[in-house]
Amino acid sequence: MSGALPALGGVAWAEFAAAVLAIELTPGPNMAWLATLALAEGRRAGLLATLGVALGLAGNALLASLGVAALIGAEPALARLLHWAGALFMGWLAWRGWLAADTPLGGGQRGRRHLAAGLLLNLANPKALVFFAVVVPPFLGGRAATLAEALALAGVSVGIATAVHLAIVLGAGRAHGWLAQGRAVARVRRVLALVMAGVALWLALAAPA
Repeated sequence: MSGALPALGGVAWAEFAAAVLAIELTPGPNMAWLATLALAEGRRAGLLATLGVALGLAGNALLASLGVAALIGAEPALARLLHWAGALFMGWLAWRGWLAADTPLGGGQRGRRHLAAGLLLNLANPKALVFFAVVVPPFLGGRAATLAEALALAGVSVGIATAVHLAIVLGAGRAHGWLAQGRAVARVRRVLALVMAGVALWLALAAPA
């Protein structure tokens, strides 16, 4: 049937989904940032950031299917540039967040900033891009994926990642309602700024030599 998903044989779909879930449940910068963001700014901010992360992951999957992952692997200077661009951007957001810890929420402007941060954090991380080039081939018998297969697998991967991120954001968003009733929100925002600074440092240290 032309509209069916590409066949990967047997239980490969389930195995791929289980592998992606195991990877997504491993603590990382996305999880730490989204949890602290939802605690500090609320559910709406976390959901916008989750959308940005999903778009970034989807963009990485598309770029990987077009062979960009191989290009980055062959050009260390390009990988370094992406790492440092992401690190500088997150560092700037951390600084802005620290300075604005005591100010009221910025509404739509701040929400768009969170969406952009989620998008750029993942697009500027070559490891997220190379993930698709490394993880997918074993589920295809070692061969390169066709464009249709790559997009279908990317859909599964991004869907699982987004489900995990939504669970984190919704849980942390509930706690934000309690924090917002007292004076703890400014302290949580400063923690968020420190988490973002940690993400920036992680990106900088992960940059290839």
